[in-house]
Amino acid sequence: MRLTIKTLLLATALSTASLTGAALAQTPAVSASDARTALDRDMPQVLKDAGVPSVSIARIENGKLAFTAAYGEQSAGVPATTGTLYNVASLTKPITAEVILRMVSEGTLQLDESMSRYYTDPDIAADPRTPLLTPRLALSHQTGLPNWRDDKLTFVRNPQSGFAYSGEGYQYVARFAAKKWKTPFETLANKYVLSRFGMTDTDYTQSPDALARIALPTDASGKALAPDFATEANAADLLYTTPADYAKMVLAIVNKSDVKGVAGFDRDRIQVNTTAADCAGIDAALCPTRSGMGLGWQVFQFGEGKTAQTYMMHTGKDPGVFTFAAYNPDTKNATLIFTNSDNGAKAVLAVLERIGGDPAFVSYLRAEAAK
Repeated sequence: MRLTIKTLLLATALSTASLTGAALAQTPAVSASDARTALDRDMPQVLKDAGVPSVSIARIENGKLAFTAAYGEQSAGVPATTGTLYNVASLTKPITAEVILRMVSEGTLQLDESMSRYYTDPDIAADPRTPLLTPRLALSHQTGLPNWRDDKLTFVRNPQSGFAYSGEGYQYVARFAAKKWKTPFETLANKYVLSRFGMTDTDYTQSPDALARIALPTDASGKALAPDFATEANAADLLYTTPADYAKMVLAIVNKSDVKGVAGFDRDRIQVNTTAADCAGIDAALCPTRSGMGLGWQVFQFGEGKTAQTYMMHTGKDPGVFTFAAYNPDTKNATLIFTNSDNGAKAVLAVLERIGGDPAFVSYLRAEAAK
């Protein structure tokens, strides 16, 4: 299935019906302890109403981990804990992007070099557009490649002709990095991100031994599904981790740890503008001033000048899974929410409302949900 910018967004899946009682009014920023109290009080009922078996949360405030929490069951009769592993689906992509950006920062790759010098997929070797592919275009979904190939990889549009969500683009840049350095991509990921930040609970591949810790995916009716595993690193999908472990990378990002130059600056900069599509059908007063795709994350900018706020977001959706991550590089706040259900998006606004703050961003998400 080819995804659009709206598929990345929460869209109508973020139903306000997931909130207990009447929809909550936007709350001001609250303390971490008050947010945790509200989550402890309300999340069991939220999960029941939404038909979501479990949710696991990490909250970062002012560049520090404020709290982690888990609610519900990872499988029948087994409580979810902060150590429960979730397939984060497309939230794999920001980790892959960070691997590439760290390599760029250290001078081992260049954002705008042609990947064809070191790697060309044989399916598009004869296409004259192939030499145009660069890491920047892959990380910002501008390769023109499909989300996933059918039998053969082909271009669905010209490179750099607009946003076209592409897991194949992420696989492509990972294969390029591996070929250039004659090193498996998973080894590069461990070197540049996972081991560097102490992400010991994060893996591109999983052994069946991990089943005891995995949140089993469930469909919309609550039926448990068999978890999917990658047998080799998939740069776009099927990474398993916990919110607390994923938060280690987000902490490094918001605190600007060890990344410099164009790699650090360009991550948060809009590479391809999608404001018109993101604001379609939404009151202009609630829309971001501008939005688009950065390098690994969606970018939403609200306001101008000194009062402007930027939010970086990505979501993940596989059968039986929904995940969400967002951070504000200005305030150094972030929220990570992982669920093991097709209904998982219904719990996200409930969590964000109880954490409070970020009024422009949450109001926009609420408006998107109400369409």
